[in-house]
Amino acid sequence: MATWLALWALYLSVVNVGQTFYGFGWETLLLEAGFLAVFLGPAAQAPPTLVLWLYRWLLFRVEFGAGLIKLRGDRCWRDLTCLDYHHETQPLPGPLSWFFHHLPARLHRVEVLANHATQLVVPFGLFLPQPVAGVAALVIVLTQAWLVASGNFSWLNLITIVLAAAALDDHLLAAVLPVDPPATLTDPAGWQRVAVAALTVAVLALSVRPARNLVGRRQLMNASFDPLRLVNTYGAFGAITRVRREVVLEGTDEPAPGPATVWAEYQFKAKPGDPRRRPRQVAPYHLRLDWLLWFAAMAPASAHPWMATLVTRLLENDPATTKLLGRNPFPDHPPALVRARLYRYRFTTPAERRQTGAWWSRDLLGDYLPPLRLDPGAEGLRRLRGG
Repeated sequence: MATWLALWALYLSVVNVGQTFYGFGWETLLLEAGFLAVFLGPAAQAPPTLVLWLYRWLLFRVEFGAGLIKLRGDRCWRDLTCLDYHHETQPLPGPLSWFFHHLPARLHRVEVLANHATQLVVPFGLFLPQPVAGVAALVIVLTQAWLVASGNFSWLNLITIVLAAAALDDHLLAAVLPVDPPATLTDPAGWQRVAVAALTVAVLALSVRPARNLVGRRQLMNASFDPLRLVNTYGAFGAITRVRREVVLEGTDEPAPGPATVWAEYQFKAKPGDPRRRPRQVAPYHLRLDWLLWFAAMAPASAHPWMATLVTRLLENDPATTKLLGRNPFPDHPPALVRARLYRYRFTTPAERRQTGAWWSRDLLGDYLPPLRLDPGAEGLRRLRGG
């Protein structure tokens, strides 16, 4: 229990310090689930029933909140067309995303309907007696497994599957976890029962604002209402982008670029770059820089102050930064200039794929950042200046 408490406290510190780079919904989900785990007790002890119910309440908010944010958000969730775009425009497509994108349109409609049923109806079954609660949990597990196959969403799907275990009975668990349990499990100590009771009262009290958020007209997505992030509200993809835009960073050794200048492209570990590179499987690992570059393409660079820092580090060939890349075209020396260009990406059609071998087709939209160089006369953090 002390180990779980220490892990939770340390990660809470990391998330608070990380700010933008740790501003994802599954960060708070991990914190909330991790704090509840403190009260499960040691492995040789029976888990308190109240804690298992609190996990079901957490799972309910994750699923029901995600379902409501979709219905209240983008119209395509209501007309069942969102998956015509989502597999192509999601932050980090996976190895099978190209195939999911090219599924028949009617199957995409079925996918959306199944999503609505799983997130808006099935979660209520978590609070019903067995076997209904177990069946509801299994439906959620299967839906999350479908999402794991269709894209990269960090550990969001896997932690949701773990939460669903709180609603599975021993028979269902034994089918997938063929491990002999201890012959006897000790009961929680008296002090632990008091702690669990206090936890339950605290969670119920802190759940008032998240519950009101669920039923409110202006539902917040992935929001925390207390500084310790103990009870939060969740949701994902309330709006679906129809067109995929990508920021592509390039560098050159030439200090005075011209029309004939050769620009070398930086490749990232997972985000689309080289059209011939197949999307990678990276989840449950979370590539925060790749994710944030997906957000960066939706707004001007001025809306993302960290972009200036990223370009500065590339101009310095900073090792800690270049380790985040898939390929650094300047391994031995810094580039003289770095620029960013904005492209529109789309999945190739099956015919294009057979002809070119490419997974993506891209068209240049324009400059995202002009050619930039370091200003050697600046003090402290060196300013960027146009080339």
